[in-house]
Amino acid sequence: MVSSTSPSVWELLQNFAATQRGSFTTQDVVSWFRRHAPAKANDQTVRTHVRGACWNVGDRSQFSHREPFLTRLDRGVFRRATLEEIERWAADESHDGDRATSRVVAPHHLQGAASDTSGLSDEWHTDANIQSALVTALAVDGWRIVSVANTATKEHGIDVIADHEGQTVGIEVKGFPSRQYADPARRIETKRTNPSTQAAHWYAQAVLAAMRLRGKEPTWRSVIALPDFRRYRDLHAETVGSLSAAQIDVWWVNQVGEVDRN
Repeated sequence: MVSSTSPSVWELLQNFAATQRGSFTTQDVVSWFRRHAPAKANDQTVRTHVRGACWNVGDRSQFSHREPFLTRLDRGVFRRATLEEIERWAADESHDGDRATSRVVAPHHLQGAASDTSGLSDEWHTDANIQSALVTALAVDGWRIVSVANTATKEHGIDVIADHEGQTVGIEVKGFPSRQYADPARRIETKRTNPSTQAAHWYAQAVLAAMRLRGKEPTWRSVIALPDFRRYRDLHAETVGSLSAAQIDVWWVNQVGEVDRN
């Protein structure tokens, strides 16, 4: 018999979402369930709950009594919903007469997201945030998101694979170095390495990854996605000829999530 204290699939999905800083796929969720809650890891059930947890899907009547906490970016690609999105959803529900108020108090899993966002107001340029902004922009522009690597855990592989009008694109994503350590235990410490110096190393890593992709998938378009910092712009200006010869493009992501693909 299952204990009455055993978390439901919905609660487990909330736990998973609370650990995510960027975009993720349905398969990421299923894999997490298989590792952490194998007794609840029924693929169809998990997928149904993921869809039902999204505020921006067509029919979530099965979960209409539950407040959503995910945003669907593209087929099979999601991220945590922002507090603003949930408030907008609540307002729409209120107008339909389904809810008594348009103001919503963030549940536990979204309170963490809100505090993360405010705490990282100066850290919009992390790998995860740049990747999330990129995936969101591409999905809005009609791209199909094929896969998204978990940059927060340094997952190996291509950071983002997307296609549009028959063209597949492999994208290497890099953030810009922070002056503080990512480890919360060392957050108050200042790094010894100058961000400008570290940025050159990160840029070189991105170029190498993009060149390797050109050799591995010659029919794909190879792209590097970077936050729009002067340091990266200067490095790009020094290497643009070589990158063009290698057919490697650079896309720029600004602080409000806009992507310059020119």
